[in-house]
Amino acid sequence: MDHPLNFKIIKECSTSRARVAQIELPHSVVDSPVFMPVGTQGSLKGLTVSQLKRLDCRIMLSNTYHLGLRPGTEVIELAGGLHNFMQWDRNLLTDSGGFQMVSLLKLAEITEEGVKFQSPHDKSEMLLTPEKSIEIQNSLGADIIMQLDDVVHSLTTGPRVEEAMQRTIRWLDRCLAAHRKPREQNLFPIVQGGLDDELRRRCAKEMSSRDVAGFAIGGLSGGEEKTSFWRMVATSTDILPKHKPRYLMGVGYAVDLVVCCALGCDMFDCVYPTRTARFGTALTTAGHSTINLKSKDFANDFLPIDRNCSCSTCQSSTRAYLHALFINREAVGCHYVTVHNVAYQLELMKSIRQSLTDDCFPAFVQDFMLTAYPNKDYPQWAVDALATVNIKLH
Repeated sequence: MDHPLNFKIIKECSTSRARVAQIELPHSVVDSPVFMPVGTQGSLKGLTVSQLKRLDCRIMLSNTYHLGLRPGTEVIELAGGLHNFMQWDRNLLTDSGGFQMVSLLKLAEITEEGVKFQSPHDKSEMLLTPEKSIEIQNSLGADIIMQLDDVVHSLTTGPRVEEAMQRTIRWLDRCLAAHRKPREQNLFPIVQGGLDDELRRRCAKEMSSRDVAGFAIGGLSGGEEKTSFWRMVATSTDILPKHKPRYLMGVGYAVDLVVCCALGCDMFDCVYPTRTARFGTALTTAGHSTINLKSKDFANDFLPIDRNCSCSTCQSSTRAYLHALFINREAVGCHYVTVHNVAYQLELMKSIRQSLTDDCFPAFVQDFMLTAYPNKDYPQWAVDALATVNIKLH
């Protein structure tokens, strides 16, 4: 089948598994590796669509479960789909609702048929089957849609992990059969298998045999040890086809992004930059660390959040002003910092892409890690992960 996605590798790193590519999607071309901000309800909290465009964001993520509940697919269909509803003329990815099995586990009951949820809004019940998930996503009209997967917490062990992996494969086939817009929307399967190397391999091989446009790696970043995390990522990218995009779900910390690009991942998403902004925490290139603008240390600090940032917040507002907004509980403070944090993430990915284009990615990684850890006290998991792709930290 011809999918409405064209993955064109521009250049591969001569050392690691990283690559810079273009992902041609129905609404625009996305340069990868790419970070996708999360707009759960069709918007990023604290950011307008026009601001997101000015940051040159080409793709964002929205949540099928929440949009299916409120405002509901009927309203969005009347608007002509989610793109029209939110006036976003670039790409959208919608998740399947499967993650809510973990985040809303007390409200969910999982069977072979699907997942029965209790609405956190009015306590009404909703059965989300693979077919229903695809039906909702077909109505929303996102450029990339996700299969419904059986998600277990990353720390889960025992037979439940294999059960979830096998069910995810069965549900993938039900999703593919239910997909009514295969020439308009790309359906990605999700590799599961917990922290079991063999289960991950089996799942990745099984899904690689399906006619799909790209793949996701799920079930990680749930509190597991980083040593297990990176090994499961590497196991998955080792099996998944090189000529299709690989989307690592739920990853957004800067060090994780850099390392996982080296391991061969192309797409990422996480609520981290937007959620942490609402608590007054800003991401900075100084040590690739964070600052808490609520701290009194910034009460008389008239520097921007980050001197190296060209976002509208850093060009117009000082740390002292932002500190005052947060101390006074002014909602606009969250807005200012959200703009900056999303700008930081997008600029980081742009720098990664440029280093790959210039064939100096290993040097970029070494410089990034030295900036983040000037005492060279690198986390061992990152040292080990990068060593497997021939990048040594000095």
